[in-house]
Amino acid sequence: MAYKLRFVQRFQQDKEKEFMALEKAFMRLEKMVKEFPKGKRFIPFSGREPVNTLIWECEFPSLEEAYNAVNFLGNDPRHEELFKQQVKFFTEAYTEIYKVIEE
Repeated sequence: MAYKLRFVQRFQQDKEKEFMALEKAFMRLEKMVKEFPKGKRFIPFSGREPVNTLIWECEFPSLEEAYNAVNFLGNDPRHEELFKQQVKFFTEAYTEIYKVIEE
């Protein structure tokens, strides 16, 4: 059974430029390092979430692999270095895991 992991990060609207510059560094890191989960990023255009929200999501074949990805990111020094710079721009952040409905 597949699972979708989502990181939802609301950031200070007046710091969007700085926040997104760091997010681009995360994107480069994902491309360069094979072990990094390859997610997709979204900024709401219309909907419930405000426009100063970044959503990162990635699908995994099992719940265990989704948890392993969270643990990997939390323990990787390259990821942590960028995260420490970016977290100061957060106003709210949370993690979600969804079970994918399959036929």
